[in-house]
Amino acid sequence: MGTKSRYRPRDLARKLRQIRNALGLSQSEMLKQLGATNVSAARISEYESGAREPSLWLLLAYGRVARIHVETLIDDDAILPESLPGSFIFDRYKKKIDITPNCE
Repeated sequence: MGTKSRYRPRDLARKLRQIRNALGLSQSEMLKQLGATNVSAARISEYESGAREPSLWLLLAYGRVARIHVETLIDDDAILPESLPGSFIFDRYKKKIDITPNCE
């Protein structure tokens, strides 16, 4: 029984490189913006060349840094905004946590 290969976005590498360049960041600076302390600049190069794919967590971080929906990164039919960072504000969609104690 064969195994189907999973979908790989063909434009992902180009979009990741485009984001970093539009933000005017080096690969090392991009790592800092992403909060990726366990990833090397060489790995960013691999993502941008298409040699490797970033984890879901890293894709979310790219979306937040670039202020775009992650769907824009993954969907080959979607295009990046002309100007980056975009206008998507993640905090508007973040789950609100009620920290008030329940004193019933």
